[in-house]
Amino acid sequence: MKMNLRRRSVLAGCGVILGLAAGAPRVTHAQQNDLIAITLDRPSQSGGTTAAQQSGSTASGASQTQTPQNTTTHVQPGQTAKQQTIQEKNGGSNERILWIYPNFFSVDEDKYNGPITAKQKFLLVTRSSFDPGEFLWYGLLAGISQAENSEKAYGQGAEGYAKRYASQFGDGTIESYLVEFGFPVVFKQDPRYFRVGEGSFGYRTGRVLKRLVVTKGDNGRDQFNVSEVFGSGTAAVVSIYSYHPQDEHNFSNVASVWGEQVAFDAAEMMFKEFWPDVRKKMHDKKNRGATQP
Repeated sequence: MKMNLRRRSVLAGCGVILGLAAGAPRVTHAQQNDLIAITLDRPSQSGGTTAAQQSGSTASGASQTQTPQNTTTHVQPGQTAKQQTIQEKNGGSNERILWIYPNFFSVDEDKYNGPITAKQKFLLVTRSSFDPGEFLWYGLLAGISQAENSEKAYGQGAEGYAKRYASQFGDGTIESYLVEFGFPVVFKQDPRYFRVGEGSFGYRTGRVLKRLVVTKGDNGRDQFNVSEVFGSGTAAVVSIYSYHPQDEHNFSNVASVWGEQVAFDAAEMMFKEFWPDVRKKMHDKKNRGATQP
């Protein structure tokens, strides 16, 4: 059965991020804002005027570069002003975990700029669910499932792999649309993950776990995370009783998939919280190596 595979993937993912994050430097919001300012101050390829040149025509007392007030997410190194505008419009980000896996629902907590609309929620989940990185992820899970001959009713060969791939893709996509679009629209909740970005490792991990049961409503207030808890449960019922093999149609499998979907979301949020720290550490190490004789 797929449940054991998903459980191992969750544990492996948590192990990777715990190991990487434990050695990552603590990044404060001030450092993140410096990164934003540096990125936005870079001249464009078309030879446009830099922010530094523009500031020269202002009063001499303005000595600090101001971060745009409408920025909703932190900007990755190399991100263009156009990309920044796009992510502000859709309410998410252009980030990718490990440079491949989509992380479009992650924004910085101190850059919260109000709720996003139902249309934005739909566009975000659609963009994420049909991203090439997701297709690669489901292909990997289907391959492991095939090798272990889980869900034997699917058989082997190309047909068996296709069925396992469709099952993996269906489970993930249904859960994403219910947890990040359907339930958030009905219950007026914000499906985005608001990254803390500073504080101790234990504190930030606690905030990740809290996010599973407490989320931000469209009114800006914390509330019980109906979308995560019951959205993932509804997704488990739909998937198990619609296209999974007949011998899996029981409450035990529903409960197992339900719990593992939530656990997987927790692991994903760990990556959302700590991946920028890991990326910065790797970026700094690369730069130090390049400057050494």
